[in-house]
This record gives sequence, structure tokens and C-alpha cells, in this order.
Amino acid sequence: MTNEPDAQVPPDGVELGQRVHRAEVAWRSIGQPNSIAHEFDFWDDHYEGRRLFSELLGTFFLVLVAVGGGMVNARFGGNAVPYAARVVAPALMVAAVILFMGTVSGAHLNPAVSVAFALRGNFPWRRVPAYIVAQFLGAVLATLLLWALIGKQGSAGLTLPGPGISATTAMLWELVLTTGLVSVILGTASGAQQIGPLAAVGVASYIALAGLWGSPVSGASMNPARSLGPALVLGDWTAWWAYLVGPVAGGMVAVGIAYVLRGPGGGLSGTQAAQGTLGLRWRPGPIQRS
Repeated sequence: MTNEPDAQVPPDGVELGQRVHRAEVAWRSIGQPNSIAHEFDFWDDHYEGRRLFSELLGTFFLVLVAVGGGMVNARFGGNAVPYAARVVAPALMVAAVILFMGTVSGAHLNPAVSVAFALRGNFPWRRVPAYIVAQFLGAVLATLLLWALIGKQGSAGLTLPGPGISATTAMLWELVLTTGLVSVILGTASGAQQIGPLAAVGVASYIALAGLWGSPVSGASMNPARSLGPALVLGDWTAWWAYLVGPVAGGMVAVGIAYVLRGPGGGLSGTQAAQGTLGLRWRPGPIQRS
């Protein structure tokens, strides 16, 4: 036995990681009472499962409508679902999803949007892979459900280049259309042009308008999950790369445009729009009564 004080033991890896996390939370929660800094931290992994489920469910509904319109039309023949309805229905579904789940996860519903938000500095890169997996899983499940209910209808519901349109042209078309879509999304999420719930109207309006005139060329997908999820289920990989490269590149161009228009991202309104406000402005559960 000795009367000398114990030597200071260096922290192990787990403890060090916890200290780093607490430091990050403290830095991000400057200006908030310490008693609620953890509960109202929207990077808190406690809520990540809810956010991922929101992305899965939202993309499921989007693809159910987008792919289902073509498959139902093919199943019943003729003009069971008119062309305009097949174009506008996904836009309306996006608006509905943004309104009822946007505050949970940001309602990306699109890998190109997730990547663009991360490039803009409004969304952490470490969360992008899980978001993309959830989006693709939602797209696959929606297509499987349609297939189970009404059967496989050839290439119906897929986004394919129009007659006489090459895959390269389709890719460039998707790039241009997605540049506009992501520009609208980033613009309505910014502090300079924040329009709150009406962001759903702006985004849906663009999707509908782009589809009405651009769909005959490439299908106006603007969304790799919407195109490649059904392609995986239905086994048709025609021009698949155009619907991956075009939207992602278009999202990157839109990030550059946003920088020119509004400077760097990472502001409060843009971050909350990209990540949702679950755990920040509201949290699940009953009101605590004293």
C-alpha cells in the first residue's frame, strides 16, 4: 500500500468516443439549456430509426404511385390512367409526404437529394448511406407489392428513354430536369427564401410541370431510387446508368447554383429542412406534466 495518489488512467476507446460525442452535442447546442441539450439534439441517434422509416415509407408511397400508374394502365388497357394523371399523381404524392413526414426526416425520398443536401452542408455525410438504403428499399417494396397484386406488366412503370432517344440523351435530359428539381428543393429550404409548408407546393409543382413536358423523352424520373428500384425487381436494366448518373450530376450542379445564389449552406433553416425537426422542435411522447 502507498499513500501516493492513484495514477491517472487514460480513457479507453469507448469512453473517449462518448466524450467526443458529448463535446459535439455541447457545441451544437450552444444557447440551449444544458438540461434539454441532449433531448433536443436532432443528430441524436435515438431518433434515427424513425427518420429512416420515414424515408422508407415516403419513398414507398412515391414509387407505389409512380410505378403503379403505368402498371395499372397496362393491366387494364386503353387509357385507364390518363397520361396527365400518371405524371401529376407522383407530384401530388410528394407534396403529401412532405407535409405529413417532412419534419421527421426531411422527406428526401431521393438519393440525389440526400447527396445534394450533404454537399450543401445541410446534412451529415455519415447519414447519407442509410438514407439511400431506406429509399431504395421503399422503392423495391412498392414494386414488389404492385407485382404481387396485379402481376408483372412487362416494362410498364419503368422509366425508359423514349422512342429514338439514346441513353446518353436520356442521361443529359435527367441531368437538366434534376438540376431544376434540386434547385427548387434547396431554394425553398434556405433562409433567404423559406416558405415553410408551401415548400411542398413548390416541389410538387416542379415535378408535375417537368413531367408534363419532359416525360416523353426520359420518363422524367429525377430519382435513382424511383428508377433503379423497379428495374431491380422487374429485371429490366435498359439505360440504367442514365438514371443514376443524370440525377446525381444534376443535384451537384444545383448545389453549385445554390452557392452562387445564396453563398455557403449549413444555415439553421436549411439544416432543419434537410434533417427534419424531430428531437429539436418537437419529440414523441406525451407532454410532461408536473
